[in-house]
Amino acid sequence: MARQRAEFAKWLGPVLDALRALGGSGKPREVCDYVAEHMSVPSAILDATLKSGQTRFYNQVHWARQYLVWEGLLDGSTHGVWTLTKSGYEAKLDETAARKIVAKWVKIHADARKSAVSPAESSEDPSTVEPDEEEHGAILLEILKKVTPEGFERVCARLLRESGFERVTVTGRPRDGGIDGFGLLQLNPFVSFRVLFQCKRYKGSVSRAEVGDFRNAMIGRADKGIILTTGSFSSDARAEAEREGAPPVELVDGEKLVSMFERARLGVKEKTVFEVDHAFFANFMGSET
Repeated sequence: MARQRAEFAKWLGPVLDALRALGGSGKPREVCDYVAEHMSVPSAILDATLKSGQTRFYNQVHWARQYLVWEGLLDGSTHGVWTLTKSGYEAKLDETAARKIVAKWVKIHADARKSAVSPAESSEDPSTVEPDEEEHGAILLEILKKVTPEGFERVCARLLRESGFERVTVTGRPRDGGIDGFGLLQLNPFVSFRVLFQCKRYKGSVSRAEVGDFRNAMIGRADKGIILTTGSFSSDARAEAEREGAPPVELVDGEKLVSMFERARLGVKEKTVFEVDHAFFANFMGSET
């Protein structure tokens, strides 16, 4: 694999470091945020997106995770949580070692294709596609981007109801400061929060200004705000949402939106599938050099 086609290799070591710092396991977003912060990844890289709307950085970190699973350094049995194996806890990877792992598995997959151990795999650049485990998520996001604006607001309202919100209403009023609806989150018989939400069918990133405008529109009208998007949020937008002393705004990007649909079993059907375990067959392939 040419160097430019293995750009994600530089994140293998940082992913292991992040998971060690997180106690051995973490959600994908936690790992990505840790890597971005501790590697001082520039905003230009964090905000760059693919055609699907997924951030390029997030995509590359996911590919790094996939190679770490194949190498036996991460447990690949649980989707949605990344977990170190015993070997992963002990492994320290610099970029040279990481590229050797990538080259090793590229060769294993190429040999597997030639010997028909597995079906032909995509020849696309891994840095421009999403891992297979997230294929249904990409399809779901593409569908959501094609519904009408009103349809997206209604399906988001349904998602909030399925997630425990009550009295969810889509306002449908123009010139309402970007407020698309409201709901009530009842924490217990004594405590509840009024929440305003905004829905954005985006391919790109929601900006810091848009988060600020939404917060200004919700001040005095709700305890909390939620922005749901099929796209992503710029690093500045995330900083604005978490700004100390300002009313809190929860950000739901495409990744989190997919996980919420999965959790609510809304618009998706669970099924059991099998995939070839390349790591198992690697022991029978002979020399890997």
